[in-house]
Amino acid sequence: MSILSGKKIVLGISGGIAAYKTTFLTRLLVKAGASVKVVLTPAARDFVTPLTLSTLSKNPVISSFTNEDDENDLWNNHVELGLWADLMIIAPATANTLSKMVTGNIDNLLLAVYSSAKCPVFFAPAMDLDMYKHPSTGYNFEKLACYGNYMIPAGEGELASGLSGVGRMAEPEEIISFIENQLHIEQPLHGKKCLITAGPTHESIDPVRFIGNHSTGKMGMALAHDLASRGAAVTLIMGPSNIIQEHVNITRIDVVSAQEMYDAVHKYISHQDVAIFSAAVADYRPANPAQQKIKKSSETLHIELIRNPDILGSVGMMQHKPFLVGFALETEKELENAFAKAKKKNTDLLILNSMNDAGAGFGTDTNKITIIDKAGKTLKFPVKSKQMVAKDIIDEIIKRTF
Repeated sequence: MSILSGKKIVLGISGGIAAYKTTFLTRLLVKAGASVKVVLTPAARDFVTPLTLSTLSKNPVISSFTNEDDENDLWNNHVELGLWADLMIIAPATANTLSKMVTGNIDNLLLAVYSSAKCPVFFAPAMDLDMYKHPSTGYNFEKLACYGNYMIPAGEGELASGLSGVGRMAEPEEIISFIENQLHIEQPLHGKKCLITAGPTHESIDPVRFIGNHSTGKMGMALAHDLASRGAAVTLIMGPSNIIQEHVNITRIDVVSAQEMYDAVHKYISHQDVAIFSAAVADYRPANPAQQKIKKSSETLHIELIRNPDILGSVGMMQHKPFLVGFALETEKELENAFAKAKKKNTDLLILNSMNDAGAGFGTDTNKITIIDKAGKTLKFPVKSKQMVAKDIIDEIIKRTF
């Protein structure tokens, strides 16, 4: 999955021959999962048609503050569009448009949207060789960088004038790659490694029966996706679950039993920056699982259970452990039991949820948590979606570690 998936992007197109490439760029952005709205300068309409771009972007294309063919049409709100965008791309950025971006000469809708944008702005210069080398152009590049904009370097090759040199707008694939790389670099968890356990474990009684619980893995998957979306490389060790994982930054390891989860954790735990143990691990397993299906032969059945390995506790005892986050699901004396678990397992944070709270527990799309830190301080949160709960937890981890 591209980091652009779900992003709201304003694509601004100014009047240059390279504008024809924006049809391919629009298609690639939409294919990456972005929502794209296109703004043309009046001159850009001479090079690429609104009909083509609206068809590819699946959104109306605008180029003026009002529809010139309908005097009763609503005003196109540049402020609203600038605030809507998660990022803005100006391609091609002609010498004329670059100069106006620097000086604040807002004489068309594209420049008005640019001046209102509160998001990162990427621009891809496109002009002839002599224009590209002119001192004023270099000055404009420097000023726009000082303003916080990102320049996508022009390529070298044959230009519209017939000259050959620097000034060709980057190819659509290069523009996408540049933006994706920049977004990855600037993510708060870029370069960090995180391990998560999620879901239940199943402990075999015989080939067809097991001891398990009602965990679905939804909370763990939400945590994995939030970490991955912030740039972390995530190793997700998942017990039996039907949840589909799609993010490119997540490496999923499927396990069944607590012993398999323990072995997988200790295989991958080294060099992790953060470890979050959200799995609902069975505390006990049958001592002697039957090799064949157990038949009904009496009114009662006795199964000897033995302790499973303590995954969280074993990591808490490591000399060079990662920042450690555990989960505690309680049904009584919630805070008292959670404080005891946090101390015993040597967690940096413990996430408490109670089966007594409406909207919390297994199988729901919501959760209600209390975060307990090493000093015993607590942070309580209301019922939220598990995606928002994951965000709260990861925000707290970032605040305390990076």
